[in-house]
Amino acid sequence: MKTVPDLCRRRAELTPDAIAFAELATSRSWTFADVDDHAERAATLFEAMGLGEGERVAVLCHNTAIFFEILFACAKARLILVPLNWRQTATELAPILADSGARLLLADGATAELAAALATDQVPLLQFADYEARRDATAPRTRPGTPWETDRPWYLLYTSGTTGKPKAVIQTAGMALSNAVNVQQATGASAADHVLNFLPLFHTAGINLHSLPVFIAGGTSHIIPKFDADAVITLVAEAKLSLFFGVPAIYQAISLHPAFATTDFSAVRHWGCGGAPLPESLIRAFLERGVVVCNGMGMTETGPTVFFMDRANALAKIGSVGKPQLMAEVRLVDLEDRDVPQGASGEILFRGPGITPGYFGNPDATAKAFAPGGWLRSGDVGRQDEDGYYFIVDRIKDMFISGGENVYPAEVEIVLHAHPAVLEAAVLGVADARWGEVGHAVVMPRPGATIDVEALRAYARERLAAYKVPKHITLVQDFPRTAAGKVQKHVLRAIVADEAKS
Repeated sequence: MKTVPDLCRRRAELTPDAIAFAELATSRSWTFADVDDHAERAATLFEAMGLGEGERVAVLCHNTAIFFEILFACAKARLILVPLNWRQTATELAPILADSGARLLLADGATAELAAALATDQVPLLQFADYEARRDATAPRTRPGTPWETDRPWYLLYTSGTTGKPKAVIQTAGMALSNAVNVQQATGASAADHVLNFLPLFHTAGINLHSLPVFIAGGTSHIIPKFDADAVITLVAEAKLSLFFGVPAIYQAISLHPAFATTDFSAVRHWGCGGAPLPESLIRAFLERGVVVCNGMGMTETGPTVFFMDRANALAKIGSVGKPQLMAEVRLVDLEDRDVPQGASGEILFRGPGITPGYFGNPDATAKAFAPGGWLRSGDVGRQDEDGYYFIVDRIKDMFISGGENVYPAEVEIVLHAHPAVLEAAVLGVADARWGEVGHAVVMPRPGATIDVEALRAYARERLAAYKVPKHITLVQDFPRTAAGKVQKHVLRAIVADEAKS
């Protein structure tokens, strides 16, 4: 498809009076007709401010329905939205803002101080309160409903993942529609569904898991400014949600909540998880509460949904991310890009309409990201079992070689997570004079638990070959994380290196 209809307008035509967004903090709600009307007025406002096709608009905000109307306004006005990470400092954000070439910065009250530090004569600041007043005073466009090109950049997501320097991943309407199909296939999302929007909106999960797919389907997104375990438990207990998606850190926080053991979780018919592997100990903790968590896997570059575990086989295939969904192709290849046999490990390659066209303004990074034939390199090692289910082995870059043997940290982390005193663990390969590299495990104890390092190492040795057992173990109270809840191993590496020097 070269174009798709204006998805916001078409949804408003289908179910104008249904509730699209409901904010718990403000008690405000937006019907689909409201969202489309606001987006049309905002598009006119942006055009009146002199913003032309392809120009960038940055936004800095906690979770709010206003973000989504601005997102749709940018599609209507053929602008490109750039969500910014409110957890970062002005020093970190300034080069990202400059790289994007944004000509306007929108911000909510919670980020006002940070936004003011970023604003310049070239990038003026428009606070949400002023934006809403000016939007309401603006008439809707006289030419609504223009189709959206499927491959035109719609918004940019700056991602450094766990490695460092940010790159702007292009997101398109074609990717959004493909992701909606994949999410619907995996979860059965429909107009009857209610989801919770709390994952940060500068991350693909905040937009696409599952708020945008559910918007397209005609369902409702309840919005809280950011994650709050009390709010989640309350909404679940009150049967306000039917679909839920979180990252492992979210499931961990829910499992530690005092009401976890007594909450009725049955109203939520599908629980999804992604962003990082969900430890088996957590999977089983939720199983004891009657919750089957379905792991999935994708990337910002894949829109993001590619894999999703089906509920029927989740217990039989613990650790699997499921099968590729309808709009995705997957290959596993060796170092020479040759397909590997079933059961063997290989790099996961992706192709399909949900794949990004590349990195904005960065042709070199785009070229490096793709293999011949338009296949996106994931950087992840995976394997497929005899039933067609996929398992993620580890990140290619995280593998290390100890005494000539390949060690995948994820395999070691699975063993450490199974220890009753361990809440979370991350394993790094560090230099060693004798073996070349050895494992260094950074471990977070469960609340109230005490870990004996030597006993933990002996526990691992009973379950792993000697060369896989971490030589070093460091205990911590928390991990540095990305917005998706992934452990930032490059930051951990710097921390353990500093410890080694002291």
